[in-house]
Parts: sequence; structure tokens; C-alpha cells
Amino acid sequence: MTLSAGAQLAAFAAQLACDDIPAPVLRRAEDLMLDWLASVAAGARARPVLAIERFARAMGAGEGPAQVLISRRSSSPYFAAMVNAAASHVAEQDDVHNGAVFHPATVVFPPALAAAQAEGRAGRELLAAVVAGYEVGIRVGEFLGRSHYKVFHTTGTAGTLAAAAATGRLLNLTPAQMAHALGSAGTQAAGLWEFLRDGADSKQLHTAHASAAGLAAAYLAREGFTGASRILEGAQGMAAGMSQDADPARLTDRLGSRWALAETSFKYHASCRHTHPAADALRQVMQRHALAASDIAQVTAHVHQAALDVLGPVVVPRTVHQAKFSMGTVLALIALRGAAGLDAFETALDDAAVAAFRDRVRMALDAEVDAAYPARWIGKVSVVTRDGRTLHGRVDEPKGDPGNTLSRAELEEKAYRLAAFGGAVTRDAMAQAIARVWSLADAASAPRFFF
Repeated sequence: MTLSAGAQLAAFAAQLACDDIPAPVLRRAEDLMLDWLASVAAGARARPVLAIERFARAMGAGEGPAQVLISRRSSSPYFAAMVNAAASHVAEQDDVHNGAVFHPATVVFPPALAAAQAEGRAGRELLAAVVAGYEVGIRVGEFLGRSHYKVFHTTGTAGTLAAAAATGRLLNLTPAQMAHALGSAGTQAAGLWEFLRDGADSKQLHTAHASAAGLAAAYLAREGFTGASRILEGAQGMAAGMSQDADPARLTDRLGSRWALAETSFKYHASCRHTHPAADALRQVMQRHALAASDIAQVTAHVHQAALDVLGPVVVPRTVHQAKFSMGTVLALIALRGAAGLDAFETALDDAAVAAFRDRVRMALDAEVDAAYPARWIGKVSVVTRDGRTLHGRVDEPKGDPGNTLSRAELEEKAYRLAAFGGAVTRDAMAQAIARVWSLADAASAPRFFF
């Protein structure tokens, strides 16, 4: 009998071994792990994260085999995954897969690290589990399609299945058990974009819930707990309820030969990824024509529809997080300060010059950009200068994309910068974490970090 696409994906995740994975993909997984750890460090003292950490401390085990990175305490894998996931999705510096419009690291590494620590798994086993989580989550995100992302935060939805796959691989689930784990994960998948209109804290809850719920689904499957066998493509499954353009072929696209993890991008600017292409294009125009912010009368960012859907509700940002989802604010920071860095958003809200430039920015749907999305995120801007010129900028691969990626030296520098911003991880502690990540493949057990 031919297995369903979902069952094939589950079997792939359950049977994936480290020896099956090309060395460059494993090295990329290490790069992504460092990038994730740095994002955890950056979000360690954020108010929503500390609220989730207090909740976990009140409800969870006082001691356990898994490390809560922001406090260095021990807890159960469930609550460690929850807190670590929340922390890594605050600074808007965690990775993204363009085609799935999905942030894999923040929902894959937290449950994988927690389960590996709890189960005593070696570094190579942890890496294989991470790859399994990325491959599943990215394909589920692609399967759910553009219509899903218009309403649902894919990192919260597809991320729940990614977390289950990574954890299930570390638990050595059989293909049948992995299918049950994905079924239980899918029925818990959640995350809606409405929070952006209020500047609410829900984005951290999305990743915290996805990581913990996916981990729980895998552990329950090990105990014989069953889940829907067709949670993805069934008549009342995720596609039926959450998508209008789902494509089941995306679930099994070149399994074992196409490594979706290697397609993941690093984030350069500390803002929503939808702002990055235009930010790079504006910087290009300003450098090429030696413009100052005061020379610019108007900027039009030519964008895809999803950028309008996600960024459009944020007209006048009132919180730091909303500012990161404001195209006008991001482009103002590029124009006025040369970068949309971590510290910039803390002061942008009360900066009259930022507000004035923000009001000179508009977004417009561009047919070429929209047709290329989500496989490619093209950056195009039109800049009208005060002396009457109209200048154009274009970037086909924003900084951080696989074709314009960050080197390990740049990733290390980024890690130190994020740790300094968060204020909870010293430079020495980050240096030790970097060394542990680069030697992970040879580690006899999953390491602890930030001592």
C-alpha cells in the first residue's frame, strides 16, 4: 500500500541517521545552532520571556535533566523547551526559510536540546534530530502555502510538527510512532497574526507553545498515545482548516536529496524579515548616490503581498516589537543611522526624525516581487530625492540568504553582539558556547551552555 505524503515524511524523520546527511549540511546545522543560541542570549531579559520563565518555574519541575538557558537552572525537557523557545524569538535575529516563510531554529533547537540532554544523546544524534526537524517543518510550511501565512504564524503551526519530529528522532520513535507524534502535534498547532495589531506578547507564546507541544507529542507517542494519521492532508486536517492552496507534493519534495535546512537564511537586520529586502535596496541606493536621509523626499518599497499582510497593520508603532514590523521605521533607521540594529529600536519610538522619515515611506505591491515570493525575496525601492530625481535600487539576495550568507566569523561576531545586547551572557560564556557548538559532532553527550 502506498503511504500518504504525511506518512512518508514521518518515516523519513524517524529513520534519518547522521551518516545519511552530507557533511556541509551538518556544518550548516552547527552554524544555525550558534545563531539560535545567540538569539536566546539576546532575549534572555525580555519581559515576555521572563513572564514565561516564571510560569515555567511555578508549574514545572524545580530540578530536571534539561537546561533553561536564560537562568542556567535545570527543569523538565517540557519547560526547558518552552522557555528557551520564547527567548530565541524576541530580538528578530533568528533564522528564516524563505520558501516556507518559517523560522525553524526557534522551534527545533529548544526541544531537541532539551530531549538530547534528558536522554543522554551524543552530539551527532542531536545534529541528526535537528536536521529532521528542519526538513519536516520547512516542508509543512511550504505545504500549507501562502494563504495559510496570511492569517497563521507558520512558525507556531508548522513549528509544532518540526518540534515533534526533532524530539521523536531523539527518542528513536518508529515510523508509525513518528506519524502519531506528528498527528498529535498537528492537532495542537496554533498561532495567529492578530497580535501584531495590539503589539501583544503572543509571538513568544507561539514559539514556546510549539516547542513544548511538539516535544510532548513525541514523548506521548513513545508511550503508545495515538494521533491522527492524516493530520496534514486529511478531510478535517490542517490543510482543510488552515489553507486554501495546500500542495501535498511539497511534503515529500526530494526527501533525502534536497536538504531544505541548507536553504535557510540568517537574519542581518534586527527586524521582521519582510523588511530586509527593501532595507538592503535602500542602503544600496544611498551608498551608490551618496545620499543622506535629508536628501530623500519619499521612498516606495516594492513588496510581495505577504509583506503588506504582515507589515500593513503596523502604521504607527507603539512598542519596540511593533517597530520591528514597521517598514517605515526600519527604512528610517537605515537612512538615518545606517543600520537597523538591536539597540536602534529601543530609541526609535521616541525619535522625531525616525517618525518624520517613516511618514515618507510607503509600500506598493509589485508583480515581479510577488511572483518570485516566497522562493525568492527580491528587494526593490524607488527613491524620490528633494532635488527631483527618482532613483531605483534592487537586491536579488538580501544579506543572510544562502547565496549571500554569513561566514562563521560573521556569525561569531553576531553572537557576541547579541549576547552583549541581552546582558545576561558574558563574552567569555559566549566564547565557550561557540567552542562547544563547533565541536558538537564529536561530543559524547549534548552539552550545556552559558555557565
